[in-house]
Amino acid sequence: MFRKLVLAALVTALVFTGLLYGTVWFGFYEGNRPRPVGAPTPRPEGEGWIDLLSAENAPNWKNLKSDKELFTVEDGVLHIFGRSVASLGYATYTGQPFGDYDLHLEFRLSPPPRWSALAALIFNAQLRCNSGVFLRVPEGESPLRGFEVQVLGDHGWPPNKNGTGSIYDVVSPMFNMALPSGEWNSYDISLRGTKVTVTVNGWKVIDTDFAQMTMPIGKFGTPYSELPLSGLIALQDHGGELWYRNILVRPAAGVEAAEIIPAAAL
Repeated sequence: MFRKLVLAALVTALVFTGLLYGTVWFGFYEGNRPRPVGAPTPRPEGEGWIDLLSAENAPNWKNLKSDKELFTVEDGVLHIFGRSVASLGYATYTGQPFGDYDLHLEFRLSPPPRWSALAALIFNAQLRCNSGVFLRVPEGESPLRGFEVQVLGDHGWPPNKNGTGSIYDVVSPMFNMALPSGEWNSYDISLRGTKVTVTVNGWKVIDTDFAQMTMPIGKFGTPYSELPLSGLIALQDHGGELWYRNILVRPAAGVEAAEIIPAAAL
């Protein structure tokens, strides 16, 4: 009986602490403050853009990790089923590596199950629909050898280094510009050497230079100044169903798809 009472007290304390931190505390300081309102940017037009979901390029999306069917590409939409819960899965574009380029894409997240939404509310945990855009992934290696721009169903939460538009676990966005689950969002990402900008739903939220990051940051053991300057693009399956469309790449003027060269070698 005593053990049950102690366990109940611990659970109650955890729930209360989570609610205080995740809702009341945030709401008291941020809830009534004006925040920017974004909207998805349209599909880019003009010369130089490569549509990675065109009928010609759609077959280049592969699951390189296993034979498991993780996604489909139909009518210009890449649908990730969200089956990779215990282990991460990836839809990787194998057509060619890219070095310096502009990337536009749009994504729509499915609402999470009610129980996971409640747990996320209490503990501010990443139990909502979760994915990521991995860039400059070395051919033949794990997408984790590139870097990730996080995709997360965290509309209304404060910006953080694991939230929408972040460079995962390394750089926090200025604002969390995520729209509610079920609505289309846009990313416009620019890569020039070690410089990276991220624009979410029309708002530039990150403008950073990996050259400054000469020591490991967050959970990653490799300094970001040493990341490859060219590589593949991959989309993560982290157990949440979602859809991507209008994935377009425009190589920087005068720059073609290049060899994968580590920044440290330059």
